[in-house]
Amino acid sequence: MIGLPAYAPDLNPAEHVRSHVKRSLGNLIVHGIDQLVAVAVVKNRLKRIQYRPELIDAFLAHTGLDLEPP
Repeated sequence: MIGLPAYAPDLNPAEHVRSHVKRSLGNLIVHGIDQLVAVAVVKNRLKRIQYRPELIDAFLAHTGLDLEPP
């Protein structure tokens, strides 16, 4: 078993997803009721990623980890 460092965002595919969503939102600043709209927009972006398996594969590949069992 390989030990990973305590904080390794480059090895975490979720960090790549989060970065992708943040880039797609641009400089979205929300306050009050607009916060609900922002949540809907983020959910929409995540739903789009769900239906793009090649993008998900790219997030995993970007970590550089070997995902095949030994």
